[in-house]
Amino acid sequence: MSPDADAPTTDHRRATAERNVERILDAAAALLARGAAASTTAVATEAGVSRPTVYAHFPTREALVEAVAERAIHRAAAALADAHLDEGSPLDALDRLVDVAWDHLDRGGAIARAVSDQLTTGARARAHTALRGPIGELLARGQATGAFRTDLPTPWLISSYFALMHACGEEVRAGTLDAADAVSVLRPTLRAVFTG
Repeated sequence: MSPDADAPTTDHRRATAERNVERILDAAAALLARGAAASTTAVATEAGVSRPTVYAHFPTREALVEAVAERAIHRAAAALADAHLDEGSPLDALDRLVDVAWDHLDRGGAIARAVSDQLTTGARARAHTALRGPIGELLARGQATGAFRTDLPTPWLISSYFALMHACGEEVRAGTLDAADAVSVLRPTLRAVFTG
């Protein structure tokens, strides 16, 4: 039997494994968004797979939660790339950043809140690193053109951006700010922070 004869079987197994991983991650994300514990048993039930299948891909609950967070961050980073923060005026790009970031935070806020409490410091740092780069590049471009302030350290401005975005999410969840008003509040607030 030729080696090529095993290729369809291997491809089928790989495709099944990839589908299972997506189902598991979707299930864990859904449970976390509902405020559920996302135990292995609950994830397996929600995903329609066996517990051994979950363990085969994610040997610990921590690994699963980190994978959920990483997938959400990768999706947010892709959305930032699609926002073309390197085009147009820095202030207009900042507005686009707020629009895109709020859309992801609004949809994934419950997941972000759930996983942030459960991730290690290193995992949280890795999660934000993918987003800090594009924001830092936008800040540098704005500073080079004189649109953004230069009197405060760039890492502090980026951290302030994240803090305000998350604070807005908390206000919406607490019912003190309407989600429909979030972008109109965030845009001028972040413009003021970035421009001084």
